[in-house]
Amino acid sequence: MAEAKFEIQMLADRVMVRPDKEGERRSTGGIVIPATAELANRLVWGEVCGTGHHVRSVKVGDKVLFKDEDQFEVEVQGAMYFVMRERDLHAVASERPEYGTGLYL
Repeated sequence: MAEAKFEIQMLADRVMVRPDKEGERRSTGGIVIPATAELANRLVWGEVCGTGHHVRSVKVGDKVLFKDEDQFEVEVQGAMYFVMRERDLHAVASERPEYGTGLYL
């Protein structure tokens, strides 16, 4: 008998985020920073993969900025995701600028 598959639906103000792949980075001066280098209080970018019914500021597909150390991790079909409250997001990168910073990814 085939195993049943269940769709994941986020509840309330929860957001599921897939972090961007981290690897070696380069500084603006061209210095290679290895993936194992630890930076204090570093925020990371990720893509929103699911939102609860009470989430108002982001939607699926948005790129968001958050601190990964304070979030819950979950593995789904071999991929790692973070689950957090909407208020734990620090910024959203959007093609629809309204109140932006003037900086672009």
